[in-house]
Parts: sequence; structure tokens; C-alpha cells
Amino acid sequence: MYAPQEVIRPSADLRNHYNEISRQCREKNEAVIITVNGRGDTVSLGYEEYKRMKARIELLEVLAEADEDVKYGRVAPMKDTFDDLRSLLEDKT
Repeated sequence: MYAPQEVIRPSADLRNHYNEISRQCREKNEAVIITVNGRGDTVSLGYEEYKRMKARIELLEVLAEADEDVKYGRVAPMKDTFDDLRSLLEDKT
């Protein structure tokens, strides 16, 4: 799985060099960690990278739920599931 490169910058850079930080995030797919008093405070990502990361997290959450369903026996035979889906689709037409 791809993770963006991380760069650490002080909070003053956010104010004084915003365009440069924005370009780093967008063009280089770098996550810029903004520090306050030498400690991590905020992370800036390009919008496209944010959307990709959010989609990966949502997929992992769905997979974790499915794994839990299997673990606790909350499953149904595939044939029954597809029959139910077909029935739902036929009812809507």
C-alpha cells in the first residue's frame, strides 16, 4: 500500500510559504507535518491524496466488518444472497 512521503515544517512556514507547501502536497504527494513549538500539530495533504486515503480507510472498515461477520457466523449461502438480490431488483422494475 502506498503512503505519501512525510516532510516536517514549522507553523510559520504555513503562513509564510503556503504556496510552496500546497505544491509539495499536490505535486509531490507529500504529507506535510506542521509543528508548533517543535511538536507535531497538523498534517496537510493534497486533496486527491486525502480522497485516496479516505477511500482506503472506508474499504478497510468494510472488510473488517465482513471479517467479523464471518468470525461470528453471520453469513448466508451465496445462492440465497443472490436470489434475494435478484428478487429485490425484479421488484423495482
